[in-house]
Amino acid sequence: MPPDLKWKICWETELQVDDHAQLSEFFRNTYGPTGEFNAKPFEGGRSWAGARPEMRVIGYDPYGVAAHIGMLRRFIRVGEVDLLVGELGLWGVRSNLEGLGLTHSMFMMYPELQRLGVPFAFGTIRHALYKRVDRLCRGGVGTILPGVRVHSTLPEVYPDLPATRIEEPLAVVFPIARPIDQWPSGTTIVRNGPEL
Repeated sequence: MPPDLKWKICWETELQVDDHAQLSEFFRNTYGPTGEFNAKPFEGGRSWAGARPEMRVIGYDPYGVAAHIGMLRRFIRVGEVDLLVGELGLWGVRSNLEGLGLTHSMFMMYPELQRLGVPFAFGTIRHALYKRVDRLCRGGVGTILPGVRVHSTLPEVYPDLPATRIEEPLAVVFPIARPIDQWPSGTTIVRNGPEL
């Protein structure tokens, strides 16, 4: 990890307008190369895409925001079981630090998840990030669940479009207060809200 990378753990209410503007630029620059549509939610100083996180871990270096991960506690349904999780999302690492930020941001978030007492952390990622997340999960830190469908609401409702979507991303589970063998079986996860 670069020695000049400093981490900040904050609740959403602690962020000021300038913080949101910096994060908005960071996300546009980070997600924009993956497709123009992926940067669009972060226009106008907005620092979230779907659901708004309640806690963030932000890595800063002399050039500004370098890495980020957000967390939101919510109940999801796995198969027929309702389960409290710390949903992780808005993972991002500035391109010159790729390979460093994801692991470190997760390890900075981990003690906070333990303190909050959530049984599991849960997140979804694009298939293109499999290798990076697989490295993070080695040694039992987390588990990638293959073949899982995730049902979410869309952050905006339009009269001519569906209000929900079903995707097949890679679902990642991190055991926090319970072991991974207590994760419910099921191939469908219902977020009952928009993606973080």
